[in-house]
Amino acid sequence: MGYKIAVIPGDGIGPEVMREGVKVLQAACELAGVELSLEEFPYGGEYYLKTGKLLEEEDLKELSRFDAIYLGAVGDPRIPTGVLERGLLLTLRFYFDQYVNLRPIKLYPGAPCPLKDKKPEDIDFYVVRENTEDFYVGLGGRGRGRWREEHRMVRELYQLKLGMDVESDREEIAYQLGVMSRKGAERVIRYAFELAKREGRRKVTAVDKANVLTHVYGLWREVFQEVAKGYPEIETELAFVDAMTMWMVKNPEWYEVVVTPNMFGDIITDLGAMLQGGMGLAPGGNLNPEGVSMFEPIHGSAPKYAGKGVANPLATILAGKMMLEELGEREASQLVESAVREVLREGKHLTYDLGGTSKTHEVGEAVVRKLREIHGG
Repeated sequence: MGYKIAVIPGDGIGPEVMREGVKVLQAACELAGVELSLEEFPYGGEYYLKTGKLLEEEDLKELSRFDAIYLGAVGDPRIPTGVLERGLLLTLRFYFDQYVNLRPIKLYPGAPCPLKDKKPEDIDFYVVRENTEDFYVGLGGRGRGRWREEHRMVRELYQLKLGMDVESDREEIAYQLGVMSRKGAERVIRYAFELAKREGRRKVTAVDKANVLTHVYGLWREVFQEVAKGYPEIETELAFVDAMTMWMVKNPEWYEVVVTPNMFGDIITDLGAMLQGGMGLAPGGNLNPEGVSMFEPIHGSAPKYAGKGVANPLATILAGKMMLEELGEREASQLVESAVREVLREGKHLTYDLGGTSKTHEVGEAVVRKLREIHGG
C-alpha cells in the first residue's frame, strides 16, 4: 500500500532535521516494502515574509489530499510571537480536527536522564493531550475605560467582586476563557483508554485542576469517570496538575497513560521531554484518528543554531516512526525505533546536546546504517 506524505521543513533547524527524518523514513519504508511518496511545501517564516501569506483555504485543501503531514519546526525571530504559531500550527490542528496530541515519554538506553537512579524501564508512558479546546480556542481580550459590549460580562464581574472602577482609563484588564465541551473531552479520553488497551497498559491517569477551576475541569473529571466505566479492566486515577508535576519527577514509573486538557498537557509534556533526555529526543503527533494527522519534533526552530549542522535529528526521526505506526506500518515503525535505540545505546554518533560531537547528517546516516544492519539488508 502506498502513502502520500506532505513535508513541511519549516524554519531554523527545521530543514536540517527534516532532511535526516526523510532519509530514515525512506530507508525504513524501502526495507519494509512500503511505498512512499513525499511532496515538500514551503510554509513557514520565510514564506510568510516573502508572500505575506500563512495558510490559505486552497493550501489546506491541497494538504487534505495527503495521508499525513511531516513537520520540521516553526518559528522565526523576525516575525512577532504567535503569528506563525496561530496562523500555521493551530490552523492545521483546527482545520484537520487533530484533537489528540500524543506524546510518548520514553527513556532510551544511552540517553541522559536528570533523575537520579532512574532507568529506561522507569520512564515509559504516554501523555494524551486534548488538542483543540481549553484555553487555546482564542476567546479573550483586553479592555480599558469604556469597554466594548463584548467585554460587558468581565467588566461587571470586576466591578462586583473587586470594586474596581473599570470605567476609568487608568484600569486595564486582560482575560482568556477556557472552553471545554462534553464531546471534546469524551473523544480524547476515550482515545486514551483505547491506547492503553492497545498497548497493554493497565492504568490511565486523568489530570485536571477541578478543586479550583470547577466548571471547566469539573466537566472533564465527570466525563473521565463516565468513560472509565466502559473499561473495567483498566485501573484509573485522578491527579491535580500541580501534584502531577511533582510525582512525574519523583516516581515517573508510576505512570502508563496520562490524559490531560490542552494547557496542562502543554506544560507537562515539556517536563516529560526533559525526563527522556531533552527536546532533541521528544517527538509528538497531532492526531485525527479518522483523518489527516501531523507529526513533528516538539522542539522549536532554534534559529541561532540554523545552518551549523549541530541540531539533534532524533526527535524528528522518532516523529517519523510515530507517523508510520499511525498509518499502520508497524514493521517499518519498529525498525526505526530499534535503530534509534541502538545508535543511542552505542553512543558513537551523538550531537552536542547529548554529549557528542557528531553533525546532524552524521546521526541520520548512523540511523540508516543501523536500520540496514538490523534488517539484514
